[in-house]
Amino acid sequence: MCIKTIKSWLASALFVLFASGAPGFVSEGGNIAIAQTQYITGTVVDDFGEPIIGANIRVKGTTKGTITDLNGKFSLDVAPGQTIEVSFVGFSTQTVVAASDMRIILQEDAQSLDDVVVVGYGVQKKKLITGATVQVKGDDIQKLSTTSALTAMQSQSPGVTIMQNNGQAGEGFKVNIRGLGTTGNSDPLYVIDGVAGGNLNDLNPADIESIDVLKDAASAAIYGARAANGVILITTKQGKAGKLQISYDGYYGQQYLYKAPDVLNAQEYIYSRRLREFNGGAAEPEWQAKLPAAIYESLFDTEGNVLKNGWKGTNWIDESYHKGAVTQNHSVNLTGGSDASKFSFGFSYTGQDGILGGENQSQFNRYNIRLNSSHTLLRSNDNSYNVITVGENINIGHGSKSGISQGSMYWNNVHDLMNANPLLPVRDADGNYYTNAEMSADGWTLGAAINPLAIANTTSQGLNESHNWSVNASAYLEIQPIRNLIYKSQFSYRFGNSSYRSMTRVHSSGTNVATQDNASQSTDSWSNISFENTLNYKFDLNRHNIDIVLGQSIEQNKFGEHLEASGNNLLFGNSWDHAYLDNAQIKKLADVSIGGHPANDSFLASFFGRVNYNFSEKYMLQATVRADGSSNFARGHRWGIFPSASAGWVVTNEEFMESVRSVMDFFKIRASWGQNGNCNIPNFQYLTQVGFNESDAYFFGVGNHEEATTGGSFNVLGNPELTWETSEQLNIGIDARFLDSRLGLTFDWYKKTTKDWLVRAPILGVYGIGAPYINGGDVENKGIELSLSWNDQLDNGLRYGITANMSYNKNEVTKLANAEGIIHGPGAVWHQLEGEVYRAQVGKPIGFFYGYDTKGVFQNGEQIRQFSEKYEDKLHGGNDKLKPGDLIFRDVTGDGIINDNDRTMIGDPHPDVTVGLNLNLAYKGFDFSVTGAGAFGQQILRTWANQDFLTENLNKKIVYGSWKGEGSSNKLPLFDGFDTPNWKYMSAAMLEDGDYFKIQNVTLGYDFKRLWKSCPLQQLRVYVAANNLITFTKYTGMDPEVASNGGTDDSWAAGIDTGVYPSPRTYLVGVNLKF
Repeated sequence: MCIKTIKSWLASALFVLFASGAPGFVSEGGNIAIAQTQYITGTVVDDFGEPIIGANIRVKGTTKGTITDLNGKFSLDVAPGQTIEVSFVGFSTQTVVAASDMRIILQEDAQSLDDVVVVGYGVQKKKLITGATVQVKGDDIQKLSTTSALTAMQSQSPGVTIMQNNGQAGEGFKVNIRGLGTTGNSDPLYVIDGVAGGNLNDLNPADIESIDVLKDAASAAIYGARAANGVILITTKQGKAGKLQISYDGYYGQQYLYKAPDVLNAQEYIYSRRLREFNGGAAEPEWQAKLPAAIYESLFDTEGNVLKNGWKGTNWIDESYHKGAVTQNHSVNLTGGSDASKFSFGFSYTGQDGILGGENQSQFNRYNIRLNSSHTLLRSNDNSYNVITVGENINIGHGSKSGISQGSMYWNNVHDLMNANPLLPVRDADGNYYTNAEMSADGWTLGAAINPLAIANTTSQGLNESHNWSVNASAYLEIQPIRNLIYKSQFSYRFGNSSYRSMTRVHSSGTNVATQDNASQSTDSWSNISFENTLNYKFDLNRHNIDIVLGQSIEQNKFGEHLEASGNNLLFGNSWDHAYLDNAQIKKLADVSIGGHPANDSFLASFFGRVNYNFSEKYMLQATVRADGSSNFARGHRWGIFPSASAGWVVTNEEFMESVRSVMDFFKIRASWGQNGNCNIPNFQYLTQVGFNESDAYFFGVGNHEEATTGGSFNVLGNPELTWETSEQLNIGIDARFLDSRLGLTFDWYKKTTKDWLVRAPILGVYGIGAPYINGGDVENKGIELSLSWNDQLDNGLRYGITANMSYNKNEVTKLANAEGIIHGPGAVWHQLEGEVYRAQVGKPIGFFYGYDTKGVFQNGEQIRQFSEKYEDKLHGGNDKLKPGDLIFRDVTGDGIINDNDRTMIGDPHPDVTVGLNLNLAYKGFDFSVTGAGAFGQQILRTWANQDFLTENLNKKIVYGSWKGEGSSNKLPLFDGFDTPNWKYMSAAMLEDGDYFKIQNVTLGYDFKRLWKSCPLQQLRVYVAANNLITFTKYTGMDPEVASNGGTDDSWAAGIDTGVYPSPRTYLVGVNLKF
């Protein structure tokens, strides 16, 4: 079946689906008027005079059209006075009046000041924007061949810090706009096709038309209640009038471990034990007595010397590694219609296998269906504007994933892979995992060593899967009774459902033991409905241009629930495929647990308005106000008012700038101020709540210790004065274009103050009640953002461009509503023997690393003597305990005594500076691009071990980078064990420089349409690409992009590498086809 036949069939089917019976397709009076036509011809070329093959020619307002031939020529029957639209991939669409022997020159589709960007409840010309926004086009996202649009945005969004949670397939990102503003939820508000809420990770990058980031308060104020952390507007691909266009975009790639961890092999591990003993730590084991004979003989000769060419031991990362793991994406998009009815339909599939996991290799699959359409039901009498229009946007997604655990050091399979003993085999001679039973049978007595591959294959650390469904849908009605007065009513519905299943097999590996098998299942569902009405009127009074928006919205989270259950004694104990609750044989009450609760209901009502004014596109003003009422607060505190104002001045439109216009094409100064709100807390925190918990059960009656009575008790202390968290922001910026718009410049300075944090108050445990939420603090972010771009075209047709951006942010807590002025972090995050390692504190950035500052390492006895004349080191147990190789702790308090009081800020996990770089070249069908992103000024805390387990492996930095004599190291002390003051205390010596710059993507493509002149496709581009190609960093771990909070519950913590799953290096081949 030829392509033409396929397109005709699809066009007919979609016409019937979307247009049958629609009034927008019926001409006035039901009669078809046939106008006299004329035969025209023309040629379409680019700005070098080269013919464009396959350009679309369409009579505006109809579906009638044709395409250009091999010489760029076309012919068409049109009525006198009709206009035609000419379009082609990569070029700006042109509209011209039909005439004979036309020569149409298409210009490259470069960003123009007259381009529109999406703002809240509307669009604006880029040159008239008075707030701080950034737009990323969908084509630029898709070109980077990533599974998530957020990865592609990292290099193109100054002021937006985007860091992956980890590199495992299907994992999410931490996104902060202009710094952390709270210790609560700091995620921006995502608005997908006008519907607030949703998840950008649920969308396929091929479905995205554009992403607009509203960074300052004036831009985001129209969304009031949830815009305190910024707003990201996602517009999916919309319908376009014209012939049916079908496109296929797909890639296939293989993934590889970019950097192997620096773990010790067998010989190096033995050396580390000798080094520990030499430095005064635990004694080296009697290897022959501790190891099975076969293992010992593979490592030592008959005299007990280490064999130089002996067994290197188990490299657990290598054993878990899946070299060449597959990643792929396939998407089909259909677009077409007429001026009366337009549609866009898309279907896509994304699949990614993990590079780690052994038998439990992580898997991620995502399916997306998208349908957007609009239909004009009534046109004005003069046919110049739409009177009644209806439409809908529907995005449906389904995802599934499984993977190895990524959490704290106690629940992290990558951590276990790096820390597992290299002397331990993976399997015994019979192919069984080498665990406690096999160790005992062989005579292993070195200690309780775990087998991380066995753990992944016998516990929920590897035996797990999750599924999720998401629906984001909206339907709207637009009525325009007079030109430019538009009433729009939109009903939106979002729905989500997820399920999770895990299994534990009977196992015994080290201290990880289970004597019963178990299956667990859980499911969650939620829904959100909203109803919005807006009235928009645009009018001009001479050179005064005014745009007014008034609106109202109601939103409700409702109709959701959570259910979970687990059961022991599985009928098919080792079968993952049968690990469901139906197969649990319940013999006693302890064999089963069940729980469930409804989802929290909440309501939000809003009224808002915005006025945009400009005089002759020279002076601009904007004012916005929004009132939000939330059910999360008590009466009297439910409503928040969030105003904003901004102004702009296009200086180059002034007459006195006439002399510089040959160099400066455009220069605009803008300033804005505004407030946004946040109400993101659980319901009913203004009420003291009573709960009936098993932990509060009592045994009544003499001798009764089996049947407990559960009584009611207070579990949350209410705070009726609780109210809105507010983010206030001041922004000053400039936008400029120079040298025929080849050079672009954007600069912003901002100050963002978040007031009245919604945080849990500290409360003593003896109160026996949960802490209340309070408005408990303020934080300030200050920073600058700079973006430079250069785009040009040489005489030989070579087009090239370079864009570089950077942002700097300083974060500081200015108020905390408690006596200490501190929000404490938990202990045992980095090391089981240590206390908190991060906190929030007045005068410091949120989540800073907290510990002992160091001034190096004692190199000799004389240095210790000089130190002892000024200070008393209590941490080492007194100065008489000091020796060369010990850390020199700094006396922060200045009292001459080094003790617990000297802990201070020793680092910050959040970058001071983020940068992005984009290069592109295009020449006669070839295209080449390089994309990079980096972060600087942050530190990373890399965990060493759970505690001083002698059986755990180490990394080479500890063993070979530690002090071994005068002058050998002035940062890491001598290695004498993790239970000593040098290693068990959190200090600056434990932190690493986290600076990095990644070459994220390199792509080379060629459009074979240039070579194959008779190709029936508009585009036949084939490309090869490499993702995560090179990382420049001094960090010794596998990946310096560490957003992990170490498995804690604090979203404001970051930079804790307990074993972060690394991002793979990927090599891809792909195609872009347009029919």
